[in-house]
Order: sequence, then structure tokens, then C-alpha cells
Amino acid sequence: MSVEMAEMQKKNGIPPIQFGEEVTGAETLLRCLILEQVEYIFGYPGGAVLPIYDSLYGSYFKHILTRHEQGAIHAADGYARATGKPGVCIATSGPGATNLVTGIATAQMDSVPLVCITGNVAQSLIGTDAFQEANITGITIPITKHSYFVRDIRDLPRIVKEAFHIATTGRPGPVLIDIPKDVANASAPFTYPDKVEIRGYRDTLVPSDEDVQGFVQAIGEAKRPVILAGGGIIAASADKELLAFAEKARIPVINTFMGLGGFPGTHELSLAMPGMHGNYTANQALLNADCVIGLGARFDDRITMGRTKEFAPKARIVHVDIDPAELGKNVSTAVTVAGDVKSTLVKALPLIEKCDSEAWISQLKEWQVQQPYKYNTNGDVLKPQAVIELLYRSTDGEAIVTTDVGQHQMWTAQYYKFKHSRSFISSGGLGTMGFGFPAAIGAQIAHPDRTVIAVVGDGGFQMTNQELAIVSQYNIPVKVAIVNNQCLGMVRQWQELFYDNRYSQIDLTCSPDFVKLAEAYGVKGLRASTPQEAEAVWAQALQHDGPVVVDFRVEQEENVYPMVATGNTLDQMELGDE
Repeated sequence: MSVEMAEMQKKNGIPPIQFGEEVTGAETLLRCLILEQVEYIFGYPGGAVLPIYDSLYGSYFKHILTRHEQGAIHAADGYARATGKPGVCIATSGPGATNLVTGIATAQMDSVPLVCITGNVAQSLIGTDAFQEANITGITIPITKHSYFVRDIRDLPRIVKEAFHIATTGRPGPVLIDIPKDVANASAPFTYPDKVEIRGYRDTLVPSDEDVQGFVQAIGEAKRPVILAGGGIIAASADKELLAFAEKARIPVINTFMGLGGFPGTHELSLAMPGMHGNYTANQALLNADCVIGLGARFDDRITMGRTKEFAPKARIVHVDIDPAELGKNVSTAVTVAGDVKSTLVKALPLIEKCDSEAWISQLKEWQVQQPYKYNTNGDVLKPQAVIELLYRSTDGEAIVTTDVGQHQMWTAQYYKFKHSRSFISSGGLGTMGFGFPAAIGAQIAHPDRTVIAVVGDGGFQMTNQELAIVSQYNIPVKVAIVNNQCLGMVRQWQELFYDNRYSQIDLTCSPDFVKLAEAYGVKGLRASTPQEAEAVWAQALQHDGPVVVDFRVEQEENVYPMVATGNTLDQMELGDE
């Protein structure tokens, strides 16, 4: 064992580990996880992982027994997004492993570092259609950053070391380790490598001085620049550098959906979110800018609307991304920098000068005043937008907020002004219903002293609400805000606007009584149907020191506006009758 490893163990209170001692594959795995400073594991046991769970008995780790494997991986995902550390989950072979697939794809689309450990049948049974056998590495190859099938216990330490390295370096992502039962039961002297060497893998990309100079020069020539800050800002922990860069150069900042929180939503230079349900000013900025500076943003179809030739028609596009494959993939670029966003901004900050942008900033502020986010209030009717505004006011924008997918997700992105990086956690790329609640559990475990709110729909909540069992068991004080419109809201909106009000299979009026459901799990349940009730019950929820489920009964036929319909361009925004 290296001196560095020994010091790390002592500093972090990690149990002493004897190298060279004969141990099983299961024990080898756990020792490797200890050396990777893993504290929490989310999982669900089964036959093929029983050797691992036997080694977990009485161990150093804090294992969270979720009630479904999808809950485990979403909780690990929420933990990873809230901390920047890799989340770890374990599932058994066959259905246990395949139940992770949605969560793996969710993490892959949003570049989240996960290490997913699955068991498999013994190698002698591979290919025989044995009980609970599934080729999980083959299934997940397209949705992981890398997948491993462990054939020999002696390879396991190297594989674990590589898995954590791959998951957390470069563009982060999920890595899967599939361990057959015979490997878990085998024994060998314990070793662990000090470093990783993977042929052909570039773990970091430091931008060249020449590229950074070209980046700075392109920006310096602009009169109407705008920064498009994506999820890469958060992944790189570059929020402070972005703030310093934008303030010094006087460049307004648009945050993509995945980039929300990477630049303070209350800052005078913040233009909030663009795209399909973005605000008027952000979209007008993209349409009229002469330089769009993409920092860790993918220029995806929710921003370009798939009309890439008409996107930012007056602008030169400058693109910085750690993944070279993203450069020029979706939009034509004038200047590209292949490199870590944080390193790029650190190098560029001493070189950048104040842009001649004050007239441009004044124009943007006028648009913000003329066309803010807005909705009609209606007496005693509880509007969903008002619910999100209540959550924001009551927490002063300091909470960690997770969401499911749909209308409530867009209203949260619009009306909650995120001040801090890693405070907004949502499934952006895959759009996974059922994600929000277990992700909030992972985020709350990571930050026990912070307020964590899961904003969910009445549809998505029913996909993973069995995880109420663990917030009750462990007294995890997540506040669940159900935006309950008794239907699949976003589907209903599209059927109203594009399918002549033919509402097909969106009725959720037969959903359970969520207050009684919460109480059945031993969790406090509250309900509100008017603005006055909402204020009162939410105050109770925040004062309660344990988990709470609040059923906000909102207007059913409220739509998310602004909206750019599929096939249209950003200048064809529907502002709605609000």
C-alpha cells in the first residue's frame, strides 16, 4: 500500500486494509470501494450478489435498501449530481440488473458519474439461459461510458480502479461492472493499483494556449455577445470562474436547462433558460446575438428546435467542450476549444477585456421587462406556477430541487431562480418519469443539513413512490411537492394544441389519496387546493423535521408557456393567453 493511501485512510476514518491478505472477490470489491472513499451504497440484494451482501454485513458502508432497483440508481444519481462524487449502486443479475437500465441511460444522457455493480450467474452457466441470467454488459454497452465483465478475481482491483477513473474524468458518465458469482466467491491476495493507465483513454483535456487566444479574440470582437452555459459548467465545477468571466467581460449569460444553477439566476446578467419553454429574452438574445459562446452546452434540439441552420442566424458560434465529439456536431462553429471548461475560463480570464456590450445589455433588460414569465391568477384556484413561486420564496432559492419530467419540470425551471451550482437536479436528456423523488433522497443523504424538495407530478410520483418506505425508515427529511393536476399534464397539453383536444389515455383521476398513501408509510401528508391553503401547509412542511408529502391540487388545464412548437424556430414563440 502506498503512503498516500495509508494517509487517506487515516484522514477519512477508513478501516485499515491489509494488502496481500487472501480474501474473496466480494471482500476485494468492498475493500476497493473503501479505497475509492465510497460511503453510501444504494441497492437491492438477490441471489447473484449474495456473496457481496454477506461481506457487507456489519461493514463500514452505509447501505440504503431501496424498494426497487430503479429507485436505487436514481438515488445514486441524485447523490452524484448533488456532490460531484460518483454514485454507487448494486443490483443482482437478470431482472435486478435490467431494472437499472433506465437509470443508466438517464445518467449517460446527462453525463453523471455512476459506478453500477451487478451480479451475474457463475461463468460456467453463462450462455445456458440459466435462472436470472442476462447479458447486462451487452445490453448496456450503448448507454454506458464503459462496461466490464469480470472473468478473474485478480482483475477486479484494476477494473474497479479504472471504473471510478473513467466515470469521473473527462466527460463524466456511468460505468458498469458485472461480477459473476464464481468470481465473487473466488479468493486471491488483495492488491490495489496506485494509478490508472488505460491505453487510448484521454482522461483530461487541457485547452491549448493557441485555442484559448482564439477564443478570447473572437469574443473581443463582439458587440452583442451572449454565453450559453450548459451542464458542463456544473460538471467541471466552473461556476465561480463563469461568474468572474461574465462580470469582467460584461457578457449576459443564458443557462441551458442542464446548466441551471451554474450562474446565479438572480444576477443582473442572467437571462435564464432558452428554447422550447424558455423565456422571450433568452430566445431573442440567441436570435440577435453576433457571438454565441457555448460553454459545456450540447446545442440540443430543445434549444435549436432541430432547425440548426436558423439557430442564432446572426452569430458566430464559439464552442468549448471537454468532449471533442460535441464540437460542430449539432451547429456550425466558427471557433472551437476542445478542453475542460474550467481550465479554459481560468486561462481566458486574465486575457479577456470588457466587451462593448452596454447597449446590448440595455436592450435585453427592456425585453425582460416587456415579456417576463407570467400567468393569470384566478381567485381561489391554485395555479401550478404559484406553487413553484411559493417554494422559491419560502427557501429564498437556497434549496436543492429535484424534479420528475413534464409540465411541473418546466414550471420549476422557469419560476425557481437557482442561485447555486448542483441545486437543480432533473432528468434532462432522457426525460425520465419517476426520477425526481429517489434523486431527492440521494441529494438529501449527501446534504443532510440542506432543504431538499422533490417537485413531482401525480403521474411520475406513482412510478417510484414506494421509496416512501426508506424516507420513513431512515427519517430522510425530503419535502415532496406533488403538482397534482390529475392527468398526464404535458401529454394533455400536446393533445390539446396539436391533436384537436383528443385526450387519449391521460386521465389520472383514479390516483390514490396521496395524503393517506404517505401516512400509510408513516410519513406526514398534507393537502392544499387554494393559494391560502398552499401557504399554510407548505409552512407546516418546512417546519416538520422529517419527510413530508404535500398534495398541491392545481388547475388541470394550465399550459406551459412560452412554447416553441416542434418544427418552428425560436422567433415563432407562442406566449399563450396569459
